[in-house]
Amino acid sequence: MKNLPSTFTRKDFLKFSAAGTLGLLLSDLGLNKVLAGPPPLQQQGRTTWSSLTIYEKPSFNSKVLNLYGRDVILPITEKLHIEGEHAYNHLWYRIGDEGFAHSAYLQPVFTSYNLPVLDIPAEGVLAEMTVPFMPVRLGAGYFFKAKRRYYYGTTYWVNQIVQIPDDGTYWYRIFDNLTKDHFFVPSYCLRIVPDEELAPISPDVAPEDKHIYVDIATQTMVAYEGDVPVATSLVASGWGGTPTPVGTFSTYHKAPTVHMTGGAGDENNYDLPGVPWVSFFTGNGDAFHGAYWHNDFGDPRSHGCINTPDNVAKFIYLWSTPYVPPGEDYLHLPGQGTRIEVVDNRNSS
Repeated sequence: MKNLPSTFTRKDFLKFSAAGTLGLLLSDLGLNKVLAGPPPLQQQGRTTWSSLTIYEKPSFNSKVLNLYGRDVILPITEKLHIEGEHAYNHLWYRIGDEGFAHSAYLQPVFTSYNLPVLDIPAEGVLAEMTVPFMPVRLGAGYFFKAKRRYYYGTTYWVNQIVQIPDDGTYWYRIFDNLTKDHFFVPSYCLRIVPDEELAPISPDVAPEDKHIYVDIATQTMVAYEGDVPVATSLVASGWGGTPTPVGTFSTYHKAPTVHMTGGAGDENNYDLPGVPWVSFFTGNGDAFHGAYWHNDFGDPRSHGCINTPDNVAKFIYLWSTPYVPPGEDYLHLPGQGTRIEVVDNRNSS
C-alpha cells in the first residue's frame, strides 16, 4: 500500500483555494477559518448535544456564561478533576479563555488532515476519521447531496478512491456493511490505518493469562496479564432497562467497525455508523467499543454495552483474543476469546 505524507501543506491548501473548493472544505469541517499550512494539533472538543453550558467556574452552581448547540468545535486548554460536582464523572474542561464545561457532552477531538493513499485494494481497507465531523455524500464531489455526518474517531471500510478531474481532489468510497450502501468523503478527512497498527498487543502472553474485570458499581474496568494490571479505565455501562449483563463471558467475536442500530423507533432509538474497535462478549451484541456520541465515562448510560474511550476500546480489541487480521471485517469464533468478568456490587451488603 502506497502512503503519502499525512498532512496538508501550504501548497495543498492553495490548490484547494485555486480550485474554488476551499470554502466547501471549511464548511464541511465546521470551521470559520483555517491558516494555510499544516494545522496545529490543538486539543479541541466537539459538542455532542443540543445544549452545552459554559460556566464561569468548574461547577454546576456557577454563573452560566454561554450555551452552544451540537457540533460546535471549541478549544480545550485544560483538563480538571473536580470532585463533588457530579456523581460519577468528575472531568471538566477549560474552554479557551471563555470558561468551563463539564466533559459529558464534549467529545475530545483533533483536526488532522491526510493526503490520499492511492493504492486501495478491492477488498477494502480500514480508515479512521481524523476531523471533528464530515458530511458523507451520495457521490464523489461537493455538489452531491450530503447524507449525514460521520464523526471523529469512527472507523470505516474504504474500497475505492476517485479523483475529480475539475479540481483534482480525491474522494474515498465507504461501504456500509449494515445498509449495503456506498458513501463518499474527501480523502483528507480519513486516515488509512496501516496493517502494522493492527498487530496484536502482548501476543507472547498466553491467552488464558489475559482477563478483563468490569465493576459496574464503580464504572471501571481493569485488564490483567496474570495478576498484573496492564490497563484501566472508567467506562459507561448499561442503564435503566438495558443493563450490562453480569457474569463471566469471553470476547469471541470482534469487528473493527460496526454500524449499530436499535430501539425500534422508540425514545431510545439509535443509529450509529462507524462505531470503532468492537469486542463483543455476548450473543446479544453486548460489547466493549468506543463512543463518539458522548464523553460521559464513569456514568452508566449505554444500551448494555461497555462504552470506553476510543484508545481503550482499541487496546482491548488488539490485546484480547481472538486476533482479527487486517482486512477482516468480522471474526466469530465461539468458544474462544479473552475471559471477561462483570460484577455489580451496588446492592451487596
